Amino acid sequence: MTSAINPNNINGAYPVAGQDNNSQGFRDNFTNTKTNFQYAAAEISDLQNKVVLKSALTGQALNNNMAGSILSNAQLQNMGETKVALGTVSGSQTINYTSGPYYTLTTAGSVSLAFTNLPAAGVVGRWRVQITVTNTAYTLTLPVAVSVGTSNTQGFSSNIITFNKTGIYEFEFETSDGGSTISIFALTQNRDPIYLPSSQNLTDLGAVSLTTTASYFTTAAPSTATLAAGANGQVKTLAMYAVSGNMVITVTNAGWKSSGTGTITFSARGQACTLMYINSKWFCTGNNGPVFA
Repeated sequence: MTSAINPNNINGAYPVAGQDNNSQGFRDNFTNTKTNFQYAAAEISDLQNKVVLKSALTGQALNNNMAGSILSNAQLQNMGETKVALGTVSGSQTINYTSGPYYTLTTAGSVSLAFTNLPAAGVVGRWRVQITVTNTAYTLTLPVAVSVGTSNTQGFSSNIITFNKTGIYEFEFETSDGGSTISIFALTQNRDPIYLPSSQNLTDLGAVSLTTTASYFTTAAPSTATLAAGANGQVKTLAMYAVSGNMVITVTNAGWKSSGTGTITFSARGQACTLMYINSKWFCTGNNGPVFA
């Protein structure tokens, strides 16, 4: 910004002492002085409306809203971020991006999040949400736009996150298309142990659960059970907990057979095996004792 103030158009040597002076010289100096004051007032007002301030000007409220202006080639030091504490909540909760980049909440029940006022398409927006889970029965529901990174988020299914233990969880969200597509990053996941779904106590004539990773059994007499077809990539562990008779599990789409079903026979305490469903068949990927037929 180049100032319009011109100190050179004021004659500092006028009037000349000890002689008569033309009144036009006075008028010229007064006019130029007034014009420079007008320039100064306009430029100061312009600066007051546009500059970034350390504190509020006298009689005004502090407003450092950059209105989307680019700040470039800057070095940041000792910077803080605004924390928005939502408190202990349940039900629908709205995260307003303009309120700050960091949000905290504690669950009093299941929570459903919505995101508003996200940056326009072409501008990247990032925000973090810290959740204190007080009960594993409480779930977190996310908007359908959260669709990137979901496969790497533990407990995520159909935009609902279930938690295997209580504690503090932190997630980061990111969008560059105005919120049409949102990525999720589970920031605390890698620092926690991986908890697989709870185990099943399999009984005689029962069906092996396809919704838990592990099934165990204690027999009081010779027993049987069945394992149905799974989903590709699914892992299933079977274990004999205590024995008073064999457990024979009939397996649909057995990978150790040319086609059809196969059986796995457990006959001693501690026998176990791990199966994986690969290309529409159950294959044994680890065996500690049971017999496959």
